[in-house]
Amino acid sequence: MLRVRVTALILLALTAAGCSTDDPVVEEPAATPRSSASTDPSTTTGPSATVAPTGFDSASRRLTARERAAMTGVTWHEGCPVPLADLRVVRLTHRDFEGRRRTGRLVVHADAVADVTAIFEKLYDLDYPIRRMVPIEAYDGDDFASIEADNTSAFNCRAITGGTAWSHHSYGRAIDVNPIENPYVYSGGRTDHTGSQSYLDRSRERPGVLLPDSPEVAAFEDAGWFWGGRWTDPVDHQHFSSMPTG
Repeated sequence: MLRVRVTALILLALTAAGCSTDDPVVEEPAATPRSSASTDPSTTTGPSATVAPTGFDSASRRLTARERAAMTGVTWHEGCPVPLADLRVVRLTHRDFEGRRRTGRLVVHADAVADVTAIFEKLYDLDYPIRRMVPIEAYDGDDFASIEADNTSAFNCRAITGGTAWSHHSYGRAIDVNPIENPYVYSGGRTDHTGSQSYLDRSRERPGVLLPDSPEVAAFEDAGWFWGGRWTDPVDHQHFSSMPTG
């Protein structure tokens, strides 16, 4: 009886201290932090979440079983040019349009993680605002819906706009940044998105807008990435890729 009473007292003490007597279930592989600053383990699926103001931070990891299941048949399917095993989730801090520190996620090829992390650290240092940054399966893989939400995104196994060849997004080697402020412009100066109409005028600087002499564009190009804003017809102001065309 004494032993039972002592055991019960120990369990009550552990509970009061906020401890759990259950073994934790670990679903995700350990992240690889880039910064020594304190990290936020958030893996939100909605709009980017607010985190403590401790400077730029990032981490990368493999896809979880849940994420692979959510992507299959939506943003990835059999026949895509890269397997899910080659993709990584990169968690990155960024500023929003109110200057608040946020954390978002991109899904990119494993080979692109180092570039993406270095580029977005520069964007953070430049106080470049990003509206939101979540994997595009949050929009059922619908590129139009993701753009309407002004979502910065990367991997999506799909054909190029208006064509049949694989988009560079299908390889995890392309990122669309603030797509409302930086529209895809068809021949004749047309965009599919009402919110982008005022941004067809590229003659002046505005928050989130990428221009040929923007230091944010230089951050990508200095890393060897290509900008769709330098195309002639169509012009894709939102698009950056580590591959030369598409």
